[in-house]
Amino acid sequence: MRLDIETFTVHKRFPLTISRGTTAQTTNVWVRVSHDGIEGWGEASPFSASGSLQSTEAIVAALQAIAPVATQWHPLDRQQIETFLLEHNVPSAARAAIDVALHDWLGKKAGLPLWRLWGLERPRIVPTSVTIGINPPEIARERVRAWLQLTPVRALKVKLGNPSGIEADRAMLTALLEEAPPDLLLSVDANGGWNLDEAVQMCHWLATKKVKYVEQPLPVTARDELAELYTLSPLPIFVDESCFTSQDVPGLADRVHGINIKLMKCGGLTEAMRTIHAAQTHGLQVMFGCYSDSTLANTAMSHLAPLANYLDLDSHLNLVDDQFVGSQMQNGCLVPNDLPGLGVTRHED
Repeated sequence: MRLDIETFTVHKRFPLTISRGTTAQTTNVWVRVSHDGIEGWGEASPFSASGSLQSTEAIVAALQAIAPVATQWHPLDRQQIETFLLEHNVPSAARAAIDVALHDWLGKKAGLPLWRLWGLERPRIVPTSVTIGINPPEIARERVRAWLQLTPVRALKVKLGNPSGIEADRAMLTALLEEAPPDLLLSVDANGGWNLDEAVQMCHWLATKKVKYVEQPLPVTARDELAELYTLSPLPIFVDESCFTSQDVPGLADRVHGINIKLMKCGGLTEAMRTIHAAQTHGLQVMFGCYSDSTLANTAMSHLAPLANYLDLDSHLNLVDDQFVGSQMQNGCLVPNDLPGLGVTRHED
């Protein structure tokens, strides 16, 4: 098979600020796997989490090194390919792009969308949240108004963990709720921006605001504190940066209620499925998230969406120059189509 690599830059409509910084644009990588007249597509996007920094340059370098080796593989050799990539420490985002492309190729070869190949039911897909980053209260209100005009919003994720402290978090959320319709599903993500005392205070306060759950309230290193918060919080606790793959799940099962699975963290749809099963085995709930992914990567995750309790696949909705067309928003839900494979096409230049 042949492996082709191309970079593309995407720009956010609204720069996203979290506890660790602000992102306005990223350069992602489009990967194409070709064999037998069929081309499968995948995407890698750079990210930084839990001390893992995967830059565009590192992703491209890894993929370029793999391209000559790929000629000896068939797109159906997924186990062999995955083993090779893991043994050679290929960044998870690069592995994700290849794995998604191989699944897309398989679906196109079979003439079926991935959700159909997996026997999943699209009506089970829950609404995807849209994200409001850390902002001054008035800007947060404007963001809510803008999102409500852009797309049929049924769920809202609010980034807290403001470096200025929890009073700034409270002021922002209070202002934001004055704009949000009362029936919106509301969740909070602190990106590890609180200490234990702050997290306990905020979880109790957020419970009075009808927040559904709190994501990554504590830093990754605060494992013992996470177990304590688990017993003290009136709200379910999910983790993101603390959980990369299925191997992380057992060690979290006694201190969280759910995990956030992202393509770029886990390394592809194959590992995403393993992580879902591991979480379900341990009685944990599952949500899907994203980084600065385009429609290509978020469509890939939407095919697994019938297995998720919560979805946060909104990054492509915040792009002003997304090159791809795939899953579409229907009544607040990101729904894959009936085309073979991922069902993703590219905008004509």
